[in-house]
Amino acid sequence: MNFTQGEIIYINKPYRMTSFGALAFVRTRISKKIGVKRVKIGHAGTLDPLATGVLILCTGKKTKEIERLQYDTKEYTATLQLGATTPSYDMEHEVDETYPTEHITKELVEQTLMQFVGDIQQVPPQYSAVKIGGKRAYNLMRKGNEVVLSAKTVRIDKIELTDFRPDIMQMTIRVICGKGTYIRSLARDIGEALGSGAYLTALCRTRVGDVTLADCVEMDDFSAWLDQQEIEISQK
Repeated sequence: MNFTQGEIIYINKPYRMTSFGALAFVRTRISKKIGVKRVKIGHAGTLDPLATGVLILCTGKKTKEIERLQYDTKEYTATLQLGATTPSYDMEHEVDETYPTEHITKELVEQTLMQFVGDIQQVPPQYSAVKIGGKRAYNLMRKGNEVVLSAKTVRIDKIELTDFRPDIMQMTIRVICGKGTYIRSLARDIGEALGSGAYLTALCRTRVGDVTLADCVEMDDFSAWLDQQEIEISQK
């Protein structure tokens, strides 16, 4: 492998680690391994800190492929808690509102999910990395500033209900979607469509393009994986 010339690495991002944190972890170890101060590296698509799954990292000249990789179809599994909302639409924040759920059935859920298939309008979460005037929305929110984000068109190819627990009002879905889709926003919108509210309790990106979790290196195993690679050292 030649990390200076460029390699693509697939990581299974751990829970509660930011995408930048994962990138920095890998960059530090590669840089030390090849004896450079700071190897060039970028990632193709951010994952929320509370999400896990496929994170694609590109080094060296392969960083030029990041934009192309970001357009690859993505697949997620997500668990939604019905009957409540949080400001971030996941468990980063405490529940701020609760709603009735007695009317929700598996049949209603399946019917409701169908309206989200295709090209839809979606407003990104206020707690997100979307930039407003050069500043991240989540930073503005944490400082108490009002954040207003516009809807954008995103593509949902498929939503499948894989589990429904009426006793605790939780549901799990598999989503296949295009670039720029926020699964947290999708959870919010599904909750609203059900007349109940919803937020994410778990999210995993299981595929990007043809890359699946089976292709990914676990973060705890990365140093050992790196030691096993045949590494070529070259000038830029």
